[in-house]
Amino acid sequence: MAIDFNPSNGATLGIEWELQLVDVETRHLRQDAREVLAALPVLAEGTGIPKVRHELMESTVEVVTDICNTVGEAKDDLAATLASLRSAAAERDLTLACTGTHPISDWRDAVMAPMGRYAQLIEQMQWLARRIQTFGVHVHVGISDGAKAIPIVNALSAYLPHFLALTASSPFWSGSDTGLASCRAVVFGQLPTAGPPHSLDDWAAFEGYMDTLLRAGTIRSIKEVWWDIRPHPDFGTIEIRMFDGIPTLREVGMAAALCQSLVTLFDQQLDRGYTLPRPAAWVVRDNKWRATRYGLDAIVITDDTGNTAPLRDDLYELIRELEPVSDRLGCAEELKVAGEVLEHGAPYERQRAIRAEGGTLENIVDAAIVELAEDRFVTQGEVAHAAT
Repeated sequence: MAIDFNPSNGATLGIEWELQLVDVETRHLRQDAREVLAALPVLAEGTGIPKVRHELMESTVEVVTDICNTVGEAKDDLAATLASLRSAAAERDLTLACTGTHPISDWRDAVMAPMGRYAQLIEQMQWLARRIQTFGVHVHVGISDGAKAIPIVNALSAYLPHFLALTASSPFWSGSDTGLASCRAVVFGQLPTAGPPHSLDDWAAFEGYMDTLLRAGTIRSIKEVWWDIRPHPDFGTIEIRMFDGIPTLREVGMAAALCQSLVTLFDQQLDRGYTLPRPAAWVVRDNKWRATRYGLDAIVITDDTGNTAPLRDDLYELIRELEPVSDRLGCAEELKVAGEVLEHGAPYERQRAIRAEGGTLENIVDAAIVELAEDRFVTQGEVAHAAT
């Protein structure tokens, strides 16, 4: 089958940010997305891409940017929508937060959003889909030529642990500590067409693989291939889907800067005739698991022969390597937030610090609410009681 790739005009950005609807009294999730979206008809039903929309569960509202050129522009776009969403939520005694999973709510209490394709997903996947009360961030970066898509996806797969560890925010599941930095990566990753991207040679191989999946009845649309990184032919982008739910707008900007800088770097290297790196599939899978389990403390595999390095060290080197690219893109300040995360703790570390000091799981929810509302880290020594 032929899959047309709609090229983008440069390294444009689009961000999808899945937010939790939290009851201001109980701190549990509320399944009220339909009512909240109904209060925002201009944003939810306007022309073009809706700015707010349903996700799989009614506990979630997804905030979506327009096509942006810079990380700063994307952050401003998200902030404006967030303000309207926060107002509509407050009128219903709701507040907003974002972590990869909710620490205390039970997935069995979730209500599916009223959309036909979600009902089909539940029917097909059953328990695997019913438990996906998870939250993430997706970043789209535009590329000008579909022939570059598969080499860039292959090269980016080496950075799955970097993307995940910086944003891992789901150590807790239904009231228990899972021992993982990101249990969301496991919960969502169990879907048959989720997980690391398949290593393919070129766009023709991608077309052939999608055709095979369609003919076999594995998928009904190529949109049902939920790889951690995938080409999005309609948008003309590379979509990085590896991030856990991100608690602050600052960290969302960091994730976007990291993606835009890496995609731009690889795009430019292809223009110069370079062959991009293509890590072995076993390395990609193993490194994703290491970040899922250990977060920033993971020791990652650095080549196909099994050499390793601390992920923290690798991240410091990556930030330095990307500084010239981020300067040219105008996202150097946003990229520097990665250094702050390494210093003050990724979201899963900040959550566990509260628990270690005797805080409750409700205090962890409080902290997430404060982090989103005030766009700052709630650090060790501070037990949050969110203002609503």
